[in-house]
Amino acid sequence: MIERKNLMIIGADGRHADWLLAHDRHVSEQWAKRSLSLGEYIIAEQQGEPVGFLRFSRFWGTIPFLDLIMVVPDRQRSGIGTALFQHWEAAMQEEGATLLMTSSQSDEAEPQAWHRRNGFRDAGRISFGHLQSVPEVFLVKDLR
Repeated sequence: MIERKNLMIIGADGRHADWLLAHDRHVSEQWAKRSLSLGEYIIAEQQGEPVGFLRFSRFWGTIPFLDLIMVVPDRQRSGIGTALFQHWEAAMQEEGATLLMTSSQSDEAEPQAWHRRNGFRDAGRISFGHLQSVPEVFLVKDLR
């Protein structure tokens, strides 16, 4: 748990389920529930109310992969996303991870710049054809 500036970063649990289902619109309800049950959500709260989350998974079942950071619109650009990321990075290091991964669409310059500011470097691009109109940029961060 991280606490700063009235911001608490914690692992999500069952009491966050409804809020996560309403705010994580990028995955199915089934996937969100699966991620919650596996402890793959981290929640940011201010004054006891959720204001953002980080969802992750594991590439090849082992490498921590940052899937999504979401902060409610009226709290964006306030450091909440960075706090979520720093909490997740520390947790993954404690688990023994030596590499983190993430990705974004190649036309999303702002998210890529944010990842690079947080220590990620480009690792390659993949085109998914008809599934996605632009290539996906993969980024990695070495924790050694």
